[in-house]
Amino acid sequence: MDVSLDDRQEGDRTIVVVGGEIDVYTAPKLREKLIDLVSAGHYHLVVDMEAVEFLDSTGLGVLVGGLKRVRAHEGSLRLVCTQDRILKIFRITGLTKVFPIHASVDEAVAATPDSA
Repeated sequence: MDVSLDDRQEGDRTIVVVGGEIDVYTAPKLREKLIDLVSAGHYHLVVDMEAVEFLDSTGLGVLVGGLKRVRAHEGSLRLVCTQDRILKIFRITGLTKVFPIHASVDEAVAATPDSA
C-alpha cells in the first residue's frame, strides 16, 4: 500500500489530506510535504487522517517533527481522526496531550490557534 497526499487552503489553514499507510516506507513522502509547506510559509496545518489505514512509529515521528517545525514559526498542527485503531496509537503513546485531535476538518479549521 502507498500513501496519498493532497493539500488545499481554507482561510489561513492548510489542509493536508493523507490516505493509505504511513509507515517506514511512505513516511518520507509525508515528511517532505510538511517541510515543503512550512518552507513556503504555511504555518497552520490541519492533517486530515480520516483515510489513513495504518500508522507506525515512523509516521508518528514525522507528525511530531512537523509539529516542531510549525511551532518554530508560532504555528499549529492539528489532526483530524475519528478511527479508533489510529486514535489508540495516539492514546498509548501519550500524543493526545501533544496534538489537538478533531472529529472533522471544519472543527479543526474553526478552532483558534491556541485552543486544543
